[in-house]
Amino acid sequence: MDAEQTEGNDPAVLPLGPFEKLCYLLCALSLLAMVVIVAVEVVTRNLMGFSFEVSDELGGYIIVLISFLSLSVCQVRQSYHHVEFLQRRLSPRAQAVSRVVFDAICLALCAMLFWQLFRLAWNSWDSEDVAATQLMTPLWMPQSLMALGMAALCVSVARTMWAHLKAVR
Repeated sequence: MDAEQTEGNDPAVLPLGPFEKLCYLLCALSLLAMVVIVAVEVVTRNLMGFSFEVSDELGGYIIVLISFLSLSVCQVRQSYHHVEFLQRRLSPRAQAVSRVVFDAICLALCAMLFWQLFRLAWNSWDSEDVAATQLMTPLWMPQSLMALGMAALCVSVARTMWAHLKAVR
């Protein structure tokens, strides 16, 4: 995406870094896997009268993966809402300073969320919790995907904040 297509004069429109590229690739592959799982389920139910009965569970895990791993890609591509009516009233330097402050708050909150999601996954690993379904998936697996996605978001917010700090100077 070009800078003109994103957020006007924001200098923090960055190319995808290695973390974001990996997250983007995993999201694309996960979406493809979900299409295959749903297609197989539809075919087997309609043509063979048979169901694997795990497509709902796998689909839920894939949605968690896509939801959390796409956060960093959206951050770098400036896909989130911004308070434009306030930003437009500020000078370019004040805009850059306000973006840095917002990024710092966002990074602190994302780091706290990462820590809590990591603790959740660690506790599930430690207690050997499993899903109450046929697959009996260990709960630390989808929970660790949430923590991984939040860690990638922290990296992307830090990259964005660095670009905003450069704009302040």
